Order: sequence, then C-alpha cells, then structure tokens
Amino acid sequence: MADLQFIGVGITALAAAVPKNIVRNIDYNSHFPQNDVLEIIEKTGIVERRFVSEGQCASDLCFAAAEKLISDNFIDKSEIDLLIFISQTPDYRMPATSILLQERLGLSKQTMAFDINLGCSAFVYGLSVVYSLMERSGFRKALLLDGETRSKIYHPKDRKTAFLFGDGGVAALIERNIKFNKSFFNLGSDGSKSHLISMKSGGYRNPSSSESFFERVYDENGNVSTDEHGRMDGGEVFNFVLKEIPSSVKKIMKTADVTNNEIDYFVLHQANKFMNGYLQKKFKLEDEKFPLSIAKFGNTSSVSIPLTIVSELEIQMDGHKKLLLSGFGVGMSWASCIIETDNLKISKLIEI
Repeated sequence: MADLQFIGVGITALAAAVPKNIVRNIDYNSHFPQNDVLEIIEKTGIVERRFVSEGQCASDLCFAAAEKLISDNFIDKSEIDLLIFISQTPDYRMPATSILLQERLGLSKQTMAFDINLGCSAFVYGLSVVYSLMERSGFRKALLLDGETRSKIYHPKDRKTAFLFGDGGVAALIERNIKFNKSFFNLGSDGSKSHLISMKSGGYRNPSSSESFFERVYDENGNVSTDEHGRMDGGEVFNFVLKEIPSSVKKIMKTADVTNNEIDYFVLHQANKFMNGYLQKKFKLEDEKFPLSIAKFGNTSSVSIPLTIVSELEIQMDGHKKLLLSGFGVGMSWASCIIETDNLKISKLIEI
C-alpha cells in the first residue's frame, strides 16, 4: 500500500458544475414497479440526480467549472503550468481530453497536460499526483479537473445500477505555499476484485460488436443490460468497503497522528446512504462532520468528494481546516488523504 507525504502544497479554490437536467428517482420507474422504486430510494438515499443532455460530455462540465474558478479567482491563465483531467467517460479514446481542455481554456502550449483513467478513488489519486509534481518542480499553479457522465454507461433496466449514478464536473486549483502543512495519502488497489464493477465490451480486449449491444437478462432477478453497459455486484462491493476503508482511514490517521476531534470534516465518496451510514457509525462521527450530497446528486463516482465540498461546505471553509477524504470503488481501488486548507475559496455551484 502506497503511503505518501507532502508539504507546502494545497487546494486554494474549488468550483463545480452539474447538468440542469434533474432526474427524480420517483419518476424513473418505466421499467420497475412503484413499490420497488420507493424501496430503492429508501435504501440508497438517492432522491434525484443530474443527467447531461444529448451531446454533452464530462469535459463540458469541467470546462464550465474551470472557467468559473478562473474568473472568480482572477487567475492569470499563463501561470497554469499543469492540467490533469480525471474521467472514465472521456470525450474520445484519443486524443486525451486534457489536451482538448488545454486548448479550449486558452492555456499556454507549455502547459503539461494528461488524463487519469480511474473510478471512484480518482480524485484523491489525482491530488496525490498533482501534489507530487508541484512539490518537486517549478510549477506555479495546477488545475485538477474531474468529470463523469455515468448516466451514459448504466442500463435503465438494470435495477442494480439504474437508480444510483449521476453526472458532474469539478475544478480544483492547487498551488505551492508555505502556509500548507503536511498532507498524508494512503492509496491501494486490488485487481483480483476487478469484476465487481466492470464493463465487458468497448475496449480492445473485447471490441464493440453488434452482439455486444444486444439486451439480455443477465441474472436470476431479471435485470437487463448489454456488454456495453457497466455492471456491479453491490453486495460484494459493500464487503470490499467493509474490509479496506476503515483500515485505510485508521492507518492514515495514525500516520498523521490526529484524532477525530482534530479533523474538521470527513468527506467520503458518496456511494449510497446505507454504505455511508455504516462508515459514519464505524468512525463514530456526528452529522456535522460528515457532509452528504448523495440525495441531490446520486453517485457521481470520483466527482462526489469535491462536489460534496462545493455543495455542502461552501460557507464553512473560511480559516484553517483539516479534511479527511476517502474514495473507493471500481478497480477495485481506494484512496484516503488528510489535507489542510486555508481560506479555501469555493465558487457557487453552477448548472449548464
């Protein structure tokens, strides 16, 4: 397991964008009985989500968030030396979406830009990459852009996934400054469980074909999907979380030598109400320290941690704060970190 420490690097501003299109789970019932829908809403805690319009991509959400962040903070674009784009729903297989965003945002051709393809743990993974590059280089400012359009990859007739996932995009400005004390990261992966959340076709191991788009019932409960859609074994994912996340959080808190009382907010991946509720009880946290956005946006994969900060903590981030972030999911992979912020500037959430 990777354990990393950095000093003198931190997030100075955050912005987020979500689609205007609101999907209420109570109305998302064309394939399921109403009683089943009500039961799913109760168990998951997801009341509504945001879905992109036709032709709208994760990069569009990230572009809007980045433009808002740059405008609100009067950033000189020529000082942005690094751009990293995180997504498993990029614009194209090639070129990298980060390169397209470099041009679209009007950044210098000297900007270093690349993509990270990772799921629910990716925001924390991305922070570790940016912090590492910033600490060991002459970079002035970095943009970490994280966007997902998960509405595109789960089948509406698959009860296991149809009511869970939503879309969103975020932009984080990261800078070097001596005001930032040590940050701590704990990262892990387990490819033996890669089948728990996966999409069979569409890559080069199993290329797309007429057969891969064929709808079929794939389990004894009558769930319908295709090989071009993601599938998830929710029970085993929960078992994975039970095993890995408490130990990851406990370890990083021990490394950082902090207690619950010294952490201002625990911001975890917004998987579902049941899973988050279990973790909140496991860590013995009061509601005030455990912000949730799951009811409003659903599971937005890696976007969920920064989106929760923007939507739930916008007016609470003045002064010096210590945050524990933890993301976990597809891979399977997980990542926890303890970071410090100082008057973190959060832009108002925007809709596009």
